[in-house]
Amino acid sequence: MIHCHNLQWGPAGHPLTPPLNLHLARASLTGVIGSNGCGKSSLLKVIAGIVQPLRGQVELAVPRLGGVAYLVQQQALDRQFPITLQELVSAGLWRNRLGRPQRQARLEQALADWGLSELHQHSLQALSGGELQRALLARLSLTDAQVLLLDEPEAALDEHGLALLWQHIARWQAEGRTQIVVSHSLSHMSQHLDNALLVSRSGCIFAPIRELMGQHSPLEHVA
Repeated sequence: MIHCHNLQWGPAGHPLTPPLNLHLARASLTGVIGSNGCGKSSLLKVIAGIVQPLRGQVELAVPRLGGVAYLVQQQALDRQFPITLQELVSAGLWRNRLGRPQRQARLEQALADWGLSELHQHSLQALSGGELQRALLARLSLTDAQVLLLDEPEAALDEHGLALLWQHIARWQAEGRTQIVVSHSLSHMSQHLDNALLVSRSGCIFAPIRELMGQHSPLEHVA
């Protein structure tokens, strides 16, 4: 589903890691972990096609336009932009060809699923960090993309929001979607994911997450 061949990314002339060779199967659920500034978010942007790699290539079994959905971090949004929460979430349907009643029904269901129904007319500025994060996740859930790239999806979520997030991630995997999740929470990752990619300047390691947490034997680099 996702194939990285001798992939390098980062500032021009300064790759963040040695060449990465990584192959992720359809319906796989993969974490990306590492220290701040190591290139986790940048890797997702390269896979999404938002940023060009320095070297190598990424091959996807789906088109990037419509086939890939990318969850941005909150700081990438202008919270002064004059739209409502409902309008933000409905953007997830922009490529959907359903009729208006079906689109409205899907939108209302997504709002309900993420506990946002009563907030649908709130401006972005009026939302708490957790409410905005759930709105971004609701927007993602309305897409039909088969590849989901989630950049720190747990940000600002309370315990209820975290439970909703991981329920949806499990549902998306059961639907056959391929997911990559960037997170700093190893405890949550170890509870819900099998494998992760550890990104560092010395090289990337793809392994069961429990091994990456130091519980098992030496690891093999993939970059």
